[in-house]
Amino acid sequence: MNIIEWFKVILLGIVEGITEWLPISSTGHLILVNEFVKLKQSSAFMEMFDVVIQLGAILAVVVLFWNKLWPFHTKKNAPAKSWFVNRAESGFMKGFQHFCDSYCYMDKIVLWLKIVFACIPAMIVGLPLDDWMEEHFHNATVVALALIVYGIVFIILENHNKKRIPRVSSLHNLSFKDAFLIGVFQVLSLIPGTSRSGSTIIGGILIGTSREIAAEFTFFLAIPVMFGASLIKLLKFGLTFTGTELAVLIIGMVVAFAVSIFAIKFLMGYIKKHDFKVFGWYRIILGIIVLLYFMR
Repeated sequence: MNIIEWFKVILLGIVEGITEWLPISSTGHLILVNEFVKLKQSSAFMEMFDVVIQLGAILAVVVLFWNKLWPFHTKKNAPAKSWFVNRAESGFMKGFQHFCDSYCYMDKIVLWLKIVFACIPAMIVGLPLDDWMEEHFHNATVVALALIVYGIVFIILENHNKKRIPRVSSLHNLSFKDAFLIGVFQVLSLIPGTSRSGSTIIGGILIGTSREIAAEFTFFLAIPVMFGASLIKLLKFGLTFTGTELAVLIIGMVVAFAVSIFAIKFLMGYIKKHDFKVFGWYRIILGIIVLLYFMR
């Protein structure tokens, strides 16, 4: 590969790192960028690359939110009071409760259970329909329409909720029902251009979470979803890579990771003082430009 090809890989990593977390659709942007910046790789490899590159972005979440996500501690850091209200007197449950109190942050274990619970709708719908969705919806027209429609939804939603008081302002107060409903909204992101983060943030706001909690839970929900999606794509492609293919994948992931660090920090800082309407207008403008370009 020549130097131009490597610059293309870096560009794709930058696009992924920015758009994975902002509610503007990473898959949609990658599809659009691929229309103009084509790597000299097989279509099968690029189909896999556009999904697996997201692992780099996901690792940025793990690094930035490690303290909120890692559920284990050493015995010397165990709390003095048991997390369990009703203590078992003997048997398996007594041993299980002792292990949890000695080595686990139970609030973080519960958070992970909520994350897994929220993944169920996407698993039920996404796994059987993955190939069909890719065949019928992975094109510029669908991306453009999804960008416009969800841009309008963001603007309407923010105008409607301008003076609302969030019902859920901490992850601790997010119920399993809330998590599942956010997971239902995540199913909408199977349509490219919709945005996984956009769908789940809209879902979170609609059920009453603050913008910060909607964004954070969206980040956490991405971890199992993207790992699962990447594993499926890798297995479909096969785990044999040429040296060039492996280098392209690694460089794309590293760039996506580095850029994601800044994108996540930017978004979390931005939404403390602003709403999501600017992303809605961006989506609408980009969607119109894309429609006009491909309708020439």
